[in-house]
Amino acid sequence: MYLYLVAAAVWIYVLVFYGLFKGSRCLSPARLKGKTVVVTGSNTGIGKSTALELAKRGARVILACRNKEKAEAAAFDIRAESGNPQVVFMQLDLASLKSVHRFAETFLKTEPRLDILINNAGVLSPGCTEDGFGLAFGVNHLGHFLLTNLLLDRLRRCGPSRVITVSALLHRFGSIDFQLLAPQTDAAPPQSAWSSLQAYCNSKLCNVLFTRELANRLEGTDVTCYTLHPGVIYTELCRNLSQWLQLLMMPLAKLFFLDPSGGCQTTLYCALQEGIEPLSGRYFSNCALQQVGANGRDDGLAKKLWEVSERLTGMA
Repeated sequence: MYLYLVAAAVWIYVLVFYGLFKGSRCLSPARLKGKTVVVTGSNTGIGKSTALELAKRGARVILACRNKEKAEAAAFDIRAESGNPQVVFMQLDLASLKSVHRFAETFLKTEPRLDILINNAGVLSPGCTEDGFGLAFGVNHLGHFLLTNLLLDRLRRCGPSRVITVSALLHRFGSIDFQLLAPQTDAAPPQSAWSSLQAYCNSKLCNVLFTRELANRLEGTDVTCYTLHPGVIYTELCRNLSQWLQLLMMPLAKLFFLDPSGGCQTTLYCALQEGIEPLSGRYFSNCALQQVGANGRDDGLAKKLWEVSERLTGMA
């Protein structure tokens, strides 16, 4: 009887894991020789796995990362595993608007092409950016908003091209209070784990709305854009959570969460899949089109977020 119970538990786990958590694979045979891809936050986790898979397909891959030592080590690993020498590090700190400008300036001077921009980097952490914005909003949305706009002309020139922004299922729990988006001039008060999580949800809603409005503004061009939920993944995204929360999540992560290789599949699908151009601005999960939460379908909210983001980044 005991063996039957154990067997049943194992089968339930397998069915749940492979049915709900494991996710689909990107089956596109696309090759990328002669193409250039930028992947933010690509020194670890799903960003590194994404960069590796693109390098295997022959792309020139720019690892746009903050930490030079980790990024150069990741570039070495990817070159060795893919056999592709065209994998290079370029410094980018999305928590600094000055750094975003420096990256864009360097990239535009040294790289003649940009075919795919993957806004992958993300943080779930309290604190503020160099410019005084909440860290999740500043890194997950505002830095990527500025980066995309600074590189948009190059993307247009190299079309057909794509912009992929990694969001999350948690965007459904997000909301936007525009009065709270302004930079703080005083020291930020301590944030609880709950408020950090809410700020993360809000930033992921911003990713969805940004992609929606970007698609509207790119209509009629050869640039398309997509946003996605990568799956339930335990990566270094959670490195800034308190130790007890990390310990609480670890057993669940080992049992149910995707590894980075599985987590990058929908990103690859959005970057490579032929025939999804008419779905520009839409949201994907598990390598398939999905519906977004109600706030993520609000065109008025998307337009206002764009205008506010332009002002906050000095692009207005």
